[in-house]
Amino acid sequence: MSGGRSEVVAVIPARGGSKGVPRKNVRRVGGVPLVARAIAAARATASIDRVIVSTDDAEIAAVAEEWGAQVIARPADIAGDTASSESALLHVLDMLAADRVDVDVLVFLQATSPFIDPRDLESAIGLVRGDSFDSVFSAIETYGFLWSADASGTARGINHDPGMRPRRQDREAHYLETGAFYVMRSLGFRGARHRFFGRVGVVEVAERSSIEIDTEEQLALASAIAPLIEQRGGRGGFTNIEAVVTDFDGVHTDDTATVHADGGETVRVSRSDGMGVAELRRAGIPVLILSTETNPVVSARARKLRVEVRQGVDDKAAALTEWATQNGLPLANIVYVGNDINDLACLNLVGWPVAVPDAHPLVLAAARVVLSRTGGRGAVREVADGVLRSLTPIERPIP
Repeated sequence: MSGGRSEVVAVIPARGGSKGVPRKNVRRVGGVPLVARAIAAARATASIDRVIVSTDDAEIAAVAEEWGAQVIARPADIAGDTASSESALLHVLDMLAADRVDVDVLVFLQATSPFIDPRDLESAIGLVRGDSFDSVFSAIETYGFLWSADASGTARGINHDPGMRPRRQDREAHYLETGAFYVMRSLGFRGARHRFFGRVGVVEVAERSSIEIDTEEQLALASAIAPLIEQRGGRGGFTNIEAVVTDFDGVHTDDTATVHADGGETVRVSRSDGMGVAELRRAGIPVLILSTETNPVVSARARKLRVEVRQGVDDKAAALTEWATQNGLPLANIVYVGNDINDLACLNLVGWPVAVPDAHPLVLAAARVVLSRTGGRGAVREVADGVLRSLTPIERPIP
């Protein structure tokens, strides 16, 4: 038995196959893979002791481990299109039981819901642990009129009499299941083999957090509203940052150069960026400049900043992965700052993809954070200040 006590375990089933949205569980919303968003929500919930991703896919498993989840391989016979989520949950419980892990409360999260609020998860867990309910699910309150239609297209009212249209304040509220999460007693779930059993309760969640992704259109909508939701949720700042990696042109510079008669170049940089990088170094945060071109200007700036630089890199993503591995840095805890399409592969690797405000539209769409300052005019300093603010007092250097 793990730790001699019962645990609250979160399980995220995430198959590799998806027909509506190919590779759905690793597609990004606001710069973060969907499965990683579910992991982050679970890890931010204080009552959850263990976060597990059940998957049959190597890429999903790698992302899950990068974001701090335990991975349990999902057998092929319960990973097909017709397999139920319940089968994956029961398999995880069996595997944990074999390892003598006693699961008291099971938290089932779906990666297709990108905006799960840890506070809602905490409320649901409290209702189950406090014995108010055996099973709890997330839902939004609705006063909508529901209809059904037969084979001929003839419609009939389901929750209302079409001949009498009462005012909203005179109608009974209903709850629409969001599919984001379900919290239940593990023992009861094992017996029922279904997520709804015993006394079933509801945790009402905000409508803005209820979107579920099953189509490309819903993915695009989620990506569009992510910055607003994250800002409202107070999650706009950096967290768990272990390194900062940047492109050079367009990030340290304004993406212009003065070419002299002898072919030499000069660029414009920001002194405040230099101070920001110095503060990152002082705080023990590694900084790397990663550039496609080989240019003496880049070398000179890196020497001035006293940071590592890799130039003439054809495959920036491979170079970034190699550097991170050599330094023992999880990609999920790296900031990458870019501005153009040759940065996309790196932006799609890290946990904190960042764009300058005048970046290419595809870069802006891939970013988790869009800066307010442009390249060569304080963009790097803005990142440095944000990272330094995220450090705990223990992590901050002593003056």
